[in-house]
Amino acid sequence: MKLQNMFGVVLWSDASAQNAVIWCEDQGELAYYTPGDGCIHDAPSLDAGDLVQFDVTVQENVRKATNPQILMQSHSPDLPQKLRAGQRVGANDMPAQRADTSKKVVDLSDYFGAQPARKFA
Repeated sequence: MKLQNMFGVVLWSDASAQNAVIWCEDQGELAYYTPGDGCIHDAPSLDAGDLVQFDVTVQENVRKATNPQILMQSHSPDLPQKLRAGQRVGANDMPAQRADTSKKVVDLSDYFGAQPARKFA
């Protein structure tokens, strides 16, 4: 079980159960957060649109987020609605155009303002 530090945006949360689903910066599978038994600190209350940093592990083919830290509350509170609508989200919240607009893909590297990784053959 390899521990990796990750940034992401909360897509959904249940404040009463302190559960959350997080969109990860590496564009991989979503990460699921549930505070574990015996937490040594109070878990932060995560809301949709919060920008967070967390540790991620893979357990039984599911990404689990632990130790979430809120970097910016309400960073993008409308992100879940934009994703459901299939809109492209850019670093400045401006729609970006691509040659192939038939794909409904939102590039998180644009969202964070980072350069996407280049692929070499």
